[in-house]
Amino acid sequence: MSQPGQIVIGCDHAAYRLKEIIKGYLLENGWQVEDVGPFDETSVDYPDFGMKVAGLVSKGVFQKAILLCGTGLGMSMVANRFPHVRAALCHDLFAAIMSRRHNDANILVLGGRVVGDVLALEIVRTWLETEFEGGRHQRRLDKFDTL
Repeated sequence: MSQPGQIVIGCDHAAYRLKEIIKGYLLENGWQVEDVGPFDETSVDYPDFGMKVAGLVSKGVFQKAILLCGTGLGMSMVANRFPHVRAALCHDLFAAIMSRRHNDANILVLGGRVVGDVLALEIVRTWLETEFEGGRHQRRLDKFDTL
């Protein structure tokens, strides 16, 4: 895994169990994890937690984050409404690699009802280890600031 740092994580009730597995993995690998919740499987509204995480990334408090919900779709929609957030929904390793390499994604989004535990951990590891290539891809990302 790349050099550990700080990361913020949040989910909804549908992905609580997977969030806990990922959080344990991150902590075991030296990451400092800020968990914004929820802290059990009681039904919650995913936008509340998506906004907390995306807001912290948007303001530059955290450089990387992980969001989870049942499919990952809702969290992606919420997070990408925030300035300077590039949230990528990844259900396979190729998407995880390309979201970092070409898009410099700063939030990884996973569907807790879509990916299994083992694949989810591989996606997290791959996403954290993959560097942004810059170059022509940076030029394209700079155009986001004109939106």
